[in-house]
Amino acid sequence: MPWELKEHAGRHYAVLFHYALPDDAWAVELSEAVPAVAENPDAAVTHLPGAAFLVAHVPDEDPNLKPTVRVWSPDERVVPYEVMRWSMEQVAGQVERCRIAFEQGGPEAVE
Repeated sequence: MPWELKEHAGRHYAVLFHYALPDDAWAVELSEAVPAVAENPDAAVTHLPGAAFLVAHVPDEDPNLKPTVRVWSPDERVVPYEVMRWSMEQVAGQVERCRIAFEQGGPEAVE
């Protein structure tokens, strides 16, 4: 499961991509990243995705289905505008990849 990291105002955020089989859709999850526990302090990975608080589902089997966004946070959360914008750019990129793949031969072409 690939992910992207972004630092903003001293906090780290992650966008994680994975396939949500029950939803027949790609999930793009936004979370606050957590420090990676590493034996090696020189490790390239310093942060990992945390618990998702915003999940976009991007359907890839039916081009008529629209992406949806779900908020998964029991607590109030403030998300900086730049982080939300970055996250939604990641979602838009996944939507575009799914649409191109569908046109080129179906959902198995998306990744």
